[in-house]
Amino acid sequence: MTVQDSAIHPDAIAVRSTAAPGVRAGTLLAALGVVAFSFTFPSISWAMEGLGPWSVAAWRAALAGAASVVVLLVTRAPVPDRRHWGPFAVVAGGVFLGYPLLTSLALHTSSTAHAAVVVGLLPLTTAAYAAVRFRTRHSRTFWAAALAGAAVVAGFALQQSGGAPTTADLYLLLALVVCAAGYAEGGRLARAMPGWQVVCWAAAACLPLAAVGAGAALWAEPVHLTGRSVAGLLWAVGGSTLLGMAVWYRGMAMIGVARAGQLQLAQPLLTLLWSVTLLGEHLTPAAPLAAVAVLVCIVMTQRADS
Repeated sequence: MTVQDSAIHPDAIAVRSTAAPGVRAGTLLAALGVVAFSFTFPSISWAMEGLGPWSVAAWRAALAGAASVVVLLVTRAPVPDRRHWGPFAVVAGGVFLGYPLLTSLALHTSSTAHAAVVVGLLPLTTAAYAAVRFRTRHSRTFWAAALAGAAVVAGFALQQSGGAPTTADLYLLLALVVCAAGYAEGGRLARAMPGWQVVCWAAAACLPLAAVGAGAALWAEPVHLTGRSVAGLLWAVGGSTLLGMAVWYRGMAMIGVARAGQLQLAQPLLTLLWSVTLLGEHLTPAAPLAAVAVLVCIVMTQRADS
């Protein structure tokens, strides 16, 4: 890998510094974020036992925004520089509004297992966005492994849906695009400020719109709250949105956007496990084969530029 200018290629510095102690810590933080994210779809499925998809998405954003405002006020976190407002808008719109809404709509008609595999394409879309946006450079081996991992999860998804994409798949593909942009921009912002501040400021920015949407959604959709639906919503807010995003952005800041993104190839496999143990869904025999293939791709992408 060639780095011509460290100011132009910030991700390349993180990729080159694989021998530094911070790389292991960054990888661990990013991995913890992936584990937290892997519970997201099951928790949303639980939440939708008592709320509609629009209500789940809006209340998830509203509660995360309200909690973030409290944290920012208590810690007296400094207001981000004006030059960071644009990236924050991408993070807010992609991670805290667009992705939750699109995935909730998808899960309204799709199984958690199917949605989890389609979202396995997120590492590739994140790496591609970072390559175009930040001009990062990676070896051919890195891209070959990333594409192979994406091909595995895409093929698995098509096999599950009978060979043709569904409406839920279209929602999920749109979710991939907006979330990849939010992940990449958030990972870059986390180089200038703590990851938890990135999460809190982005979530707080969504609060006004999310609060209006939450009220409208409750009026338009039926509400039948249960213990599982409340637990699912609370995990989606506290575990996936706040805690998960905080450690995830910090990890990306330490090891690079694209490299951290490849760890998410493990996310659909973890979610498949939770879909069976928590939701009682049935998996096809192809799941173990896909798991082995994806894990091989993870190892290759992590070592490609070391």
